[in-house]
Amino acid sequence: MRSSARGKLWYAGDMTAKALKEVLQRAETWPEAAQEELAQIAREIDAELAGGVYHATVEELAALDEAERSGIASEEEVEAAFKTFRHG
Repeated sequence: MRSSARGKLWYAGDMTAKALKEVLQRAETWPEAAQEELAQIAREIDAELAGGVYHATVEELAALDEAERSGIASEEEVEAAFKTFRHG
């Protein structure tokens, strides 16, 4: 099970190659922003499976900066998030 970039969406079970191809075919009709979000999620999964390090997007880094400036997140919380980006 995994959470999606959009929040508390979950899936479990096997997704066959056929089902994946169907989803990707439908995604071709989605707005560009939704396609990019799907691509980003796929890159994250791929990096996890490959044992690689996840690299935060410009938007994610900006959100962390804003959270730190606004007081939504403490400096320690922001630093912890950056550590996950650095160390995978």
